[in-house]
Amino acid sequence: MLNHEELKDLSEIQGNENYYVSLYLNVNPVTNPKGEYVLHLKNMIKEVSENTEKGVYKKIKSDLEKISAYVTSNKREFRKGLALLSSEEQGFRREYNLSVPVKNTLIVDNAPYIKPLIDIVDNNPGYLILLVEKDEARIFVVHLGEIVEYGEIKTEDVPGKHKKGGWFALAEAHYQRHIDYHVGLHLKEVIKKLESFLSAEQIDLFFIGGSEEAVTMFKDMLPETVRSRIKGQFAAEMFLKPDEVLKRAEPLLSVYEAAKEKKIVDELITRALKGNQAVLGLADVIGAVTEGRVHKLVFVKDYTESGFKCVNCGLLSVQNIPKCPYCGNDMEPIEYIVELVVQRAVEQGATVEVLAYETASLKEKGNIGAILRF
Repeated sequence: MLNHEELKDLSEIQGNENYYVSLYLNVNPVTNPKGEYVLHLKNMIKEVSENTEKGVYKKIKSDLEKISAYVTSNKREFRKGLALLSSEEQGFRREYNLSVPVKNTLIVDNAPYIKPLIDIVDNNPGYLILLVEKDEARIFVVHLGEIVEYGEIKTEDVPGKHKKGGWFALAEAHYQRHIDYHVGLHLKEVIKKLESFLSAEQIDLFFIGGSEEAVTMFKDMLPETVRSRIKGQFAAEMFLKPDEVLKRAEPLLSVYEAAKEKKIVDELITRALKGNQAVLGLADVIGAVTEGRVHKLVFVKDYTESGFKCVNCGLLSVQNIPKCPYCGNDMEPIEYIVELVVQRAVEQGATVEVLAYETASLKEKGNIGAILRF
């Protein structure tokens, strides 16, 4: 399952003299109605084959051939995005059939290229959606933009609305109290199931839908520890299909993500300007990563830069220096220095925030920054 733990495991993989092929392919049927992505893949493989040193190409040739054969023979089994990480020499292979599209990329390096996966996980957080009414409830979980219905709770003995003439000759007020009592029992059962589910799935974020009356009653009964996790509510009917439920909730997620990003960026810039355990700009971030000081790495989505890396110890630098200041070996140019910085930060246990909404402020400060451990 693609999550933060999986990303940390991937970030720790180093091939040394071996090489990894990392493919990200947009297989979205909407933009590839005739399977055009097969041609895109062939073109990328051709370009990599022509521009890779002979010794390296010999090591990855089998990977490229197997990736090409796999994609060509499984055209109708993909969703929107495909990620394949492969090293035949290391006996390593990972496949992620994604419900979100990705940018076409084919990278050959000494470690798996995982920045696109980090972007996807950060900008598509897992969350729960609860639809609730006075006599039933439905629980959905959204992971990487895909919704799955996990369960339904129905309480059969909740009486219907009071009709003129009474119910078993009870007075109207008495009858209403009877309804409220059973509704309360139903909602308590929903809360019990919800708390158990949130704990088991380790979900800290959820949205709630239903009629305004039912949602209000439900929220009033929730313990504060659960109520604080609700980040928005919306009107919804219980008969909605899962995709329709997701469509209602997605605007609320965007609002939540934008507010979260703004808070993080404001804290980062304020602390950096005050010299309070935060840095801005790629050079200072590289220094902090080299020293293992990064607690939270923050950067603008799709930000990329070229730079230099020591062929021996792996030191990163934005400056074109001939020799590594640490071990004295040669420095080689690299196109994806931001990606390596992100990968090393994740390997060290840092959290990552990829900005998709609140980008303007950090763009003015170099597109990247970090809150430090010490």
